[in-house]
Parts: sequence; C-alpha cells; structure tokens
Amino acid sequence: MQPLSDRMLAEIESKNMAKESPILVRIFKEESELEIWKEDKSGRFALLHTYPICRWSGELGPKIKQGDRQAPEGFYTITPGLMNPNSNYYLAINTGFPNAYDRANGRTGAFLMIHGDCSSAGCYAMTDEQVGEIYALARESFFGGQKSFQIQAYPFRMTPLNMARHRNSPHMAFWKMLKQGYDHFEVMRLEPKVDVCEKRYVFDAESSGKFSPADRCPAYKVPEAIAAAVSEKQRRDETKTAELTNRGTPAAPVKMGVDGGMNATFLTAVKSHGGPGAPIRTAVGTIPPHVNPPRELETSAGTTFSLASTESKPTFTESRPASATRSTVQVASATPASSGGIGGFFSNLFGSKAEDQGAASASTQPAPTSKNSKRVAAKAGQSAGGPKPEPQPAETKTAKASAPKQESNGEPQPNTASATSVLNGAAPAVPSGGFDSRFGAWN
Repeated sequence: MQPLSDRMLAEIESKNMAKESPILVRIFKEESELEIWKEDKSGRFALLHTYPICRWSGELGPKIKQGDRQAPEGFYTITPGLMNPNSNYYLAINTGFPNAYDRANGRTGAFLMIHGDCSSAGCYAMTDEQVGEIYALARESFFGGQKSFQIQAYPFRMTPLNMARHRNSPHMAFWKMLKQGYDHFEVMRLEPKVDVCEKRYVFDAESSGKFSPADRCPAYKVPEAIAAAVSEKQRRDETKTAELTNRGTPAAPVKMGVDGGMNATFLTAVKSHGGPGAPIRTAVGTIPPHVNPPRELETSAGTTFSLASTESKPTFTESRPASATRSTVQVASATPASSGGIGGFFSNLFGSKAEDQGAASASTQPAPTSKNSKRVAAKAGQSAGGPKPEPQPAETKTAKASAPKQESNGEPQPNTASATSVLNGAAPAVPSGGFDSRFGAWN
C-alpha cells in the first residue's frame, strides 16, 4: 500500500495521464531495461518511465524448461491474483509463465517474477525501491478498473539494427514472431490483443471461430487500419535490416552459457565500490551486499559480453547465509492459497473470483477482452523513435509468509493444473494475505 511518490505523481500529471489509468510493461533483456507505459487522456499508451533492471538471468532467448535459468520472453497477462505482497524478495509480480504459447510448445517452469532484491534465477530482478514503485503503479491501475495488464518481454529492442546484429541467432524465427506484436504496439500505441493457434502468437485477430493454442487457426482478419500500419512499418524495417546487413554490420556472436545481465548503471556502481559486500545506494535504488554481478568477457572483436563465473550447482534455503562470499540462487516465492481473498475487493470489482485469484485450482482466467473496435477507430501513429548463480538472501524480506518448497534447479515446483486460457498461463497459488485477500476486508 505504499503510495506513489510526489515525483511520480507529478510525472504522471505532466504527461497528461491519470493515476488510475491502465498500464502496460515492456522488458528488454539486452538493454536491461523495463518500461512502464500508461494510457494518457487521448486513450493511447505513452511512455511513463524506464527502469534499469538490476539483474536478469540466462541468455538471450526464450525460457524452454524448468531449471534452465532463462527469464521468459513473450506476451503475458497480469491479473490481481499474480501480485504477491508476501514475496521473500520484497514484492513480486508473477509473469504467469507458462502462458498458452509456452504450454503448446512444451515449455516448463513456474513462478518467474518481476521482484526486488537484485538477484535472479529466471526472474527480472529490480531494486526494492524500483519494484515498490512498479507494484504501486500496477495497484493503482487495478483500483482504476483495469482488469489485467500486459507484459511484453523481448530479447532486445526490435530495431532494424538489432535484428541485423542478431541475424545468426537460432532464436531468430521466434524473435520475428515477437516483433509482429512489438510492431502492433509501436504503430497503434494500444495494447495488442494476443491469441495463440498453431503453436504461434496471433495479434489483433478478429474471428468468429475459436483460437486453440495447438490447433489450426480459424479464419480471421486483422482490422485494415492496423494491418496497413503494421505492414508499412515491417516493410521499412526489413529494408533497413537488409541494408545494414549488406553494409557489413557485425553479427553478434551466438554465446551459450551466458547467464544474464545487469544494467550499466548498477554494474558501474558495484565496480566503483570495489565489488559486492556492502549495500550500495544509487539514484535508482539500493543494491544489496549479496549481489553477484555478471562477469565481463572481452571478445576478439572488442565487444564486451556478460558472463557468469562458474560455480557449483546452487542450492536453496529459506535464509541468507551471514557471509556473502558464497553464491547461491534465489527466486521469488508465492505462498499457498487461502480463502481470505474469496469475495474480496477485486473479486467483486471484476466479477470473476477465479480470474482475480489466479486460482489455486485448475480453473484459469479468461483472455482479455478485444479492443479492436477501439484500434480501428484510432489513427495509426508513427513508430517510436546482458548472470551467474546468485547469492541467497540473508533473511527474507517479509515475515508475513513462508516460501513454498523449491527445487534445487532454481525454481519452485511448477503448477500442473490444466489451462485453457489463451494468455494467462499457469494458475499460480494466491498468497495468503495476497493482493486479493489483503484487501478483501475493504469491501
């Protein structure tokens, strides 16, 4: 319930937005940045604030299986039930991985979060101060009536230069599919409607048929205004990418075993203080003493990449050892469901208890309502202009709830409940005292 700061409220007002207006999140791994977009009074999304990511794990590319330490890439829908105030890592927002696309493609894992504590095992870790503000922005949007918000997680900004640089990646086909959704948002500045069929993403599709993740796509069409704007942007981008490739733009080396990254702001701060071992206060939040920054590798081409130092397989405990010299992996947690949220504030506000609770049962949330009518009416706009096993915390960030039992491979046991929702992924357990139940007494 931490209120938004006067600085953030002033920033919201200066950009012609309301405190309660909808939000949208974009994440870029290579740049180690997280963007919060917010709907302004024109009805379109505008960039509110960009946060440097303190730590993410894995390499560029999607999460494939439990324990691979990969942070997810793709399109995820966040409901109030995925907000965890009882995280061991200050606060957490569950991405909902695996979503329908991930499940259709046999990808496994669970409890992949945006959380605090600047340490990651498949998550996007911020400083506590940052995630507190991000959490508050999401909370206010729910209070304003937004039933869910979208997280778009990308390997990098999907520019022609980056597409040319990464042209040799084995993930390029997947990234080109993600770029379609990226382009839909870039030209329309509206949250793209996302469906999954034939094991692929489909954006802003209108159909009288049903989209089934693993089955053949029904006949559908994309509204002409959106299709034309996206097609033109893709034509320009592909032309520019080809030009850059033909001019000899160096291809980024395909690196395996790279374990994530840290924004240069935080990496510089750690280096300037002689490395980990004491809290480092920066303008964008406090870096804890147990932080394990990525090791840098200088390549023959002179390009610096982030690599983790090699250590033995990490183990998991509920507490952080007193010494920060030994590195272990940590992950945000969610506690078992309780009945406190039933009939709570968000359940009544949004209608469906299963939708808001995230459900500790096999039920899943409905896909977001189509906003295509709004997009067709909107005038198409122009497109807008790199971890290692991490240390275990010395103590939990909250005494309100205990963490669930976790596997030694870096993530909690995945939820095996079946799911039919297009986007909402695994149905995570709602924390006791979680976002829904915490405010149930207000009603």
